Amino acid sequence: MEHTFISATVLLILITDPLGNIPIFISALQRVQPNRRSKVIFRECAIAFAVLLFFMLFGRSFLGLLHLTDQSLRVAGGVILFMIAVRMIFPQGGTVEGEGHEPKEPFIVPIAIPMIAGPSAMATVMLIVNRSPNKLLEWIGALAITILATLVVFLSSIKIKEVLGEQVILAIERLMGLLLCSLAVEMLLGGMAAYLKPV
Repeated sequence: MEHTFISATVLLILITDPLGNIPIFISALQRVQPNRRSKVIFRECAIAFAVLLFFMLFGRSFLGLLHLTDQSLRVAGGVILFMIAVRMIFPQGGTVEGEGHEPKEPFIVPIAIPMIAGPSAMATVMLIVNRSPNKLLEWIGALAITILATLVVFLSSIKIKEVLGEQVILAIERLMGLLLCSLAVEMLLGGMAAYLKPV
């Protein structure tokens, strides 16, 4: 599947799942003073953008260093996305690593990493750039829009939760999980087909 600017943006938004992360995000900021929350949100989104941009720019060299092929990355990315999608469709509850024990405001963990820039997002940006390195500016733009969407959702998280309610947010997350599951299967089948083609 050849990605376009729009499909890459949609894929990244589905993976980062800002709406589905609202309950966890609100819980992570419970101990933060209200006047500090906006600064924390801007900081964490900036860190997540920097991390994903790093993987986007240097992921290709990283793959070459480890002697990984495009096909293996596509298969691995498909498996990871499928696992994330299943968890979105059938949530198990629980807390994010680093949540519930740290008395201070969250820094990098758990909001920037892994809530926004998780392993699946890192693998996806590497995969997108590896398949079409000549469209790097488009992929950076898609990443910027994704982080901007996450920023807006997190800044409005309390109001969104009050308006929509937890059940609606859960339904939206499951719908996103279903779409992501389809994309994961497409990525997995594409990687396997490319690997078996010479045979």
